[in-house]
Amino acid sequence: MIKFTEERLLNLFKNFENVKVAVIGDLMLDRYIWGSVNRISPEAPVPVIEVEGEDSKLGGAGNVANNIKSLGAFPLLIGVVGDDREGEILFDLMKREGFNTGGIIVDRSRPTTVKTRVIAHNQHVVRIDRESREPINYSIQERIKEIVLQNIHQLNAIIIEDYNKGVIVRNLIHDLIDIANKYGVVITVDPKFDNFFEFKNVTVFKPNRKEVEDVLGRKIDTEEKVIEAGKILLERLKCEYLLLTRGEKGMTLFTKNGDVKHIPTKARKVADVSGAGDTVISTITVALASGADIIESASLANYAAGIVVEEVGVVPVDKEKLFKAALLDSKGEW
Repeated sequence: MIKFTEERLLNLFKNFENVKVAVIGDLMLDRYIWGSVNRISPEAPVPVIEVEGEDSKLGGAGNVANNIKSLGAFPLLIGVVGDDREGEILFDLMKREGFNTGGIIVDRSRPTTVKTRVIAHNQHVVRIDRESREPINYSIQERIKEIVLQNIHQLNAIIIEDYNKGVIVRNLIHDLIDIANKYGVVITVDPKFDNFFEFKNVTVFKPNRKEVEDVLGRKIDTEEKVIEAGKILLERLKCEYLLLTRGEKGMTLFTKNGDVKHIPTKARKVADVSGAGDTVISTITVALASGADIIESASLANYAAGIVVEEVGVVPVDKEKLFKAALLDSKGEW
């Protein structure tokens, strides 16, 4: 693990404030129903949740934008919502958080994606999804490109956040990568299965272990298999860096020059892994755009993931906690 000096961290974190990142992807409304279980239903062998509270938050690409904002950088959120009450709630949440809503497109042909999580005694009981996975139409793809091009000279980075909900489609992927590379903008990707091998020539490609196993059709349950899989993906994707997240086993970073570096997890306790991937892609992107090298950026992303999994529910990383974790661990005190 890299050792940060306080001076280096102060310089990087100060640079975060000058970074603007476009987050393009599937926007969701995360709903939470909190309660307790004291009995089993007499109608069926299922727990009865006595509701104690409800909450709504920005989810999906919105959570990535929240992480960017919490790091002190500026997110430009670009996505699609439906012409429905849930879409209105998302707009209201964005305005309340101080986000620019100019990148949000209303598509009357689809519902707003909603994930409802029921939580009792700090444990997930069930998740209910309402969504359409139909690909967005050509005119909406063109509108997304227009928004990116209108802002490209102010952008330091672009994140493509794919949850297989229909916004990130093949032609749009290729166009966004071409735009980023043409203008010298960092471009990072959090992929899913459907478009996995469409993301060629990006700066950072960040799959998790299960996604890699699914696309390669093989288990990667040893260090040797991890390294073999990483080299295959580097060759096929032609990316500059591949960051493979491996849950409790940390992360493995591959570079196009052949270097491989394992980064052990820094999670001290795990309450909920929801949203950890969003935090990783946000942190590594902001750090790279702020002048950090890839090892520094991946290390900060690793600390950030370790912090958010200590909380129940999807939460953005706390900038002060991240600074403290990186500094104290560099001193051997965390």
